[in-house]
Amino acid sequence: MSDRRSFLKKSGLFGLTALASNLLSEEKINALQTLGKEAGDKTPFALPALPYAYDALEPFIDKQTMEIHHTKHHQAYVNKLNETPSTNLDYSSNDAVKCSRVDKSTSAVIRNNLGGHYNHSLFWTLLKPNPESKANLPAGKLNEAITKNFKTFEDFKKEFSEKATKHFGSGWCWLIEQNGKLKITTTPNQDNPLMKLEGIEKGKIIVALDVWEHAYYLKYQNKRADYISNWWNVVNWEKAEELFTK
Repeated sequence: MSDRRSFLKKSGLFGLTALASNLLSEEKINALQTLGKEAGDKTPFALPALPYAYDALEPFIDKQTMEIHHTKHHQAYVNKLNETPSTNLDYSSNDAVKCSRVDKSTSAVIRNNLGGHYNHSLFWTLLKPNPESKANLPAGKLNEAITKNFKTFEDFKKEFSEKATKHFGSGWCWLIEQNGKLKITTTPNQDNPLMKLEGIEKGKIIVALDVWEHAYYLKYQNKRADYISNWWNVVNWEKAEELFTK
């Protein structure tokens, strides 16, 4: 009864229920509670706020790119998801779990826009300001794992940069953990390593880099390698460590 009362308070129905307590049967109260839960489970997708200002990543990533990338490109994925009904999405699960259930039977519109929303939401958290251009290196257990799997951080950085630069067309470059080992992989378009798709290396995501042209074209034009070289200055290694150790 206390759980039901708590629910009714939160949903704004408590006053109504108290007023009509003699008129509502237990069955009707339970039905109201179920309806409220179902409505809460289908909360629309929303654009997350950035944890920094649009100009905070300068000079490495410019303000205009960040603003357009966030408010136009990412917002478009969110809008499309909210416009597209889907009986295949478990709205009570988080977005990572939703992505893990994407397979060849998933519609292209859900696959592309759910991936676009999840990938970008994660990408923003894996960036951090570095206004003084200080050396930006991983530490802790992730640094140990990188050294174990790639010999040195510089070797890892070189391999990651090469794969990201050579990835054909739009997509993402990832550092993932797969069967206890770190691995660098890429995916096309808005696919990610959580999805059950042919040709996708599955694994736990540690680092993500957006190599779509919209992520860098205003500042770097067609020079993706320069964008990647500067991106290393603003990688949020603390967040990467959190993803690796959780």
